[in-house]
Amino acid sequence: MENVLDLYEEAFDPLRPIICLDETPYQLLADKLEPIPMQPGQSKRQDYEYERKGVASLFIMYQPHTGWRQVVVKERRTKADFADIVRNVVDRWFPGVESIRLVLDNLNTHSPGSLYSTFDPVEAHRLTKMLKFHYTPKHASWLNMAEIEISALQQQCLDRRIPDTETLKREIDAWQRDRNHRQVKVNWQFTTEKARVKLARFYNS
Repeated sequence: MENVLDLYEEAFDPLRPIICLDETPYQLLADKLEPIPMQPGQSKRQDYEYERKGVASLFIMYQPHTGWRQVVVKERRTKADFADIVRNVVDRWFPGVESIRLVLDNLNTHSPGSLYSTFDPVEAHRLTKMLKFHYTPKHASWLNMAEIEISALQQQCLDRRIPDTETLKREIDAWQRDRNHRQVKVNWQFTTEKARVKLARFYNS
């Protein structure tokens, strides 16, 4: 835990960016009956019945110091999907840096092994050398700031029925561009010092 909290307290280093990465499923839903549009004095009316259209996986990356985030919509969240995201982090979004500190939970796909099972050994080794993996403790994935961004995305953009991935990507892109333009940052206040007080029982055990 302190490994992650100490990382958050570090000063911004553009050559060694900190990137919080997490993913979440999103169920695509379509209306069975066309909703009745909003009218003067009457809110929009929507029937309770809906049609399931599958599930998408949302990968979200968040840089605490700059208020930058990137959301990628994929069909699944396999080792290959994770590896593709990581390669984009290294080559597309943060090229030319010395290293990238990744904050992750303990999902089985979140490891260098996913890179080696997806790419050839030379490419996997190249990417792995650029990355420093920082894992949140088991049952403490809330220490990953990307979870806060996921919550904001769900409340501000995804709290309605979205029937297909194209609409989903379009709506997320608009949300993402707005927050990046405003450089919205997480007001993180939980430090290593506070953790030693609040979670003293775990230290003692």
